[in-house]
Amino acid sequence: MGLGPVAQENSPWKLTPYVVVCWLLAACGGLMFGYDIGISGGVTGMDDFLIKFFPNIYKRKLRAHENNYCKFDDQRLQLFTSSLYLSALVSSFLASKVCSSKGRKPTILVASVFFLIGSAISALAQHLWTVIIGRVLMGVGVGFGNEAVPLFLSEIAPVQHRGAVNILFQLFVAIGILVANLVNFGTLNIHPIGWRVSLGGALVPAILLLVGSIVITETPTSLIERDRTEEARNVLRKIRGVDEIDKELEQIVEGCQQAKLVKRPFKELMKKQSVPPLVIGVLMQVFQQMTGINAVMFYAPILFQTVGFKSDGSLLSAVIIGLVNVFSTLVSVYGVDKFGRRALLLQACVQMFISQMAIGIILILQLSDTNSLPKGSAVLVVILTCTFVMSFAWSWGPLGWLIPSETFPVETRTAGYAFAVSSNMLFTFILAQGFLSMLCHLRSYVFIFFSAWIVLMGTFVVFLLPETKGVPIDMVAERVWKKHPAWKKFMDDDESQA
Repeated sequence: MGLGPVAQENSPWKLTPYVVVCWLLAACGGLMFGYDIGISGGVTGMDDFLIKFFPNIYKRKLRAHENNYCKFDDQRLQLFTSSLYLSALVSSFLASKVCSSKGRKPTILVASVFFLIGSAISALAQHLWTVIIGRVLMGVGVGFGNEAVPLFLSEIAPVQHRGAVNILFQLFVAIGILVANLVNFGTLNIHPIGWRVSLGGALVPAILLLVGSIVITETPTSLIERDRTEEARNVLRKIRGVDEIDKELEQIVEGCQQAKLVKRPFKELMKKQSVPPLVIGVLMQVFQQMTGINAVMFYAPILFQTVGFKSDGSLLSAVIIGLVNVFSTLVSVYGVDKFGRRALLLQACVQMFISQMAIGIILILQLSDTNSLPKGSAVLVVILTCTFVMSFAWSWGPLGWLIPSETFPVETRTAGYAFAVSSNMLFTFILAQGFLSMLCHLRSYVFIFFSAWIVLMGTFVVFLLPETKGVPIDMVAERVWKKHPAWKKFMDDDESQA
């Protein structure tokens, strides 16, 4: 069974304007990621975009009796969305190296620059291949940003509020999705350049992150890793707002000294004692995607067109879901350090399972290949989608990023987190590339498919996921892994010192 709550150790601190600015500006990496998730589905449903790059899909869409489930099934259309995540997958490993050798702050700077250039190329593109190149460059930005930002937030946060601070990343992802849906709704009738405005809007979060990467400080852990201990002491004093930082600094120094004994962190990840955090980190990211959330978020406008809404109605429904996503993520900011990680994850599994199964059953019974859902049933599908997104937003969404960022020891933290991020990007790519084809072939049963994954996820939490609430980030091995019934056999001190 999962290990229950662990005694919480608080570090002295007080809230300062500077540290809040650091949190918010770094979290703009989430805004950048979320904007892209939200913008893709709206753009791929815009007639002007389809006419320019996918005329065959546009013609298919106009046919009155075209198959509801298959009218958007096109590998090139899905590549528009998925190419970014394939690029992010590859670049996350390079980002890990930069994160370790140069620091979190420069890695965030690189992320903003690549996303900025990619956004401009996509918005100005005249050919499909140019759009794809822009998406690939944006993917490099996402890979670097998603590697560095959650680590930055976890390392700069006081231990008693680490969960809430880290969840700012997911909150900004949710805000980015909402903003993208609002932009898509506003540009739908701007012909013929509405899609260019939507894609160009990605420049805004990229610029915010660029400014942020200049203003924020480096994390104390990253400075100590690079033998800048006095600078780390000053930074820790500045971000904690108090002078009593010696005990926390000592813990970070001790962790970094252990890390220096490890010359090849990726090789270290293959050792026995690295199995628990690696398995947990990778599975949290894989399961986050296998809830089906990004399939819903990428293609929400298309999904609602499938059940019978017109273009403007489907985008409005996506906006409603975006609002639900933002406000539900705030629940997690409040609850993660109060109720713990496991409680939020298990509650959400129940709610997500009921929502997905209900959507699947409604569509199986009432949506054939060529008809539309009755209005009442279509509205019910939107409501059920909201309850699904709601539970995801206070659980697997933010905690999928938080838990991997706080469970790796410092010596394998950036390398291990690179594996977690790349796993997320791999499964995001697979679902982005395959969801419309899955919808075509599985039809309504695609929701039953995701429901089965949710059952597996709940079982994983019950038996394998420990509680990390209130545990100092550099004490997780001692206080969590070595005491967990399923994982303690991997924590062999002799091997870890070999």
